[in-house]
Amino acid sequence: MIPGVTLGGITLIVLAIVIDLVVGDPRSLPHPVVLIGRFISAFERLWNRGTAQQRRVSGFMLTIFVVGGVWVISWLALALLERLHPGVALIAELWLLSTTLAIKGLGDAARAVIQPLTQGDLPAARTTLGMIVGRDTHNLDEAEITRGTVETVAENTVDGITAPLFFALIGGAPLALAYKAVNTLDSMVGYKNQRYADFGFASAKLDDLANWVPARLTALCLWLAGLLLSLAGVVRLRWQGALRGTFRDAPRHPSPNAGWPEAMVARLLGVQLGGTNYYQGVVSHRATLGESLEVLRVSHITATVRLMHGAWLLFMLLSVVVIAGMSFIFKGLL
Repeated sequence: MIPGVTLGGITLIVLAIVIDLVVGDPRSLPHPVVLIGRFISAFERLWNRGTAQQRRVSGFMLTIFVVGGVWVISWLALALLERLHPGVALIAELWLLSTTLAIKGLGDAARAVIQPLTQGDLPAARTTLGMIVGRDTHNLDEAEITRGTVETVAENTVDGITAPLFFALIGGAPLALAYKAVNTLDSMVGYKNQRYADFGFASAKLDDLANWVPARLTALCLWLAGLLLSLAGVVRLRWQGALRGTFRDAPRHPSPNAGWPEAMVARLLGVQLGGTNYYQGVVSHRATLGESLEVLRVSHITATVRLMHGAWLLFMLLSVVVIAGMSFIFKGLL
């Protein structure tokens, strides 16, 4: 196996990015995250019972079991394949790495909302948005549909792209898959409701910890992408003051991490994100991020997708520079 921090590991990750951009997630191939989700669902039904304390203990055990198990199984599988043939192990790790990324999928999801919005087909846009968000979408107007899409792309730039890349650079496919296990646990049991508040406590906290660094690095890369896109004349973005505004807005988000990319995108676009959402008819109020200098419209989704691509490209570039610098320093010390 090739560790992510080597030149070969970086090359492998770049190839995985290319595969994701070209192929995405074919429905005909088994996806590790789907298998992880089925495992979590089966054990949640068995273990999510008893007193609040028992649920917390069971949830903690599930978190350790799933995340540790995914890392161990993927590491052992790649080690066995490498003993069989190094080329087979490389192909397997390349495929596994590509499954942790959602660059194409996230862009395609945004464009699927853009198309009906551009045509003025709000019912179709609401239906499409409902496939990628948990909030109620049946009464949303163009501005609210745009807000939901922009928020989703901004937040998932971390979960679906930069965080998996961050862990892949540190520990290759096994660590990237372990991160996806953390992310999947949080998305399935990390809710603050009666059923999951205790059972999903450990999963939610581990997800917060895992995303802490990637979320803040992503916000920085989004700002750099906004600066470069503005200077290149590709799109007009409000990069001046965006860093200061993000530091002020991000902590107001209920998530310790999601607020960073969302606040940065809001500041760069000059729009206001957050506010009131409905989930199965139940109202949910969130702190607003950014300033409403512009009315939310479909062009803001296109700008957000461009920011997303700029952010992960800069994330990879800066990671390579940092890794190369660290390698040079370590070689000098040795």
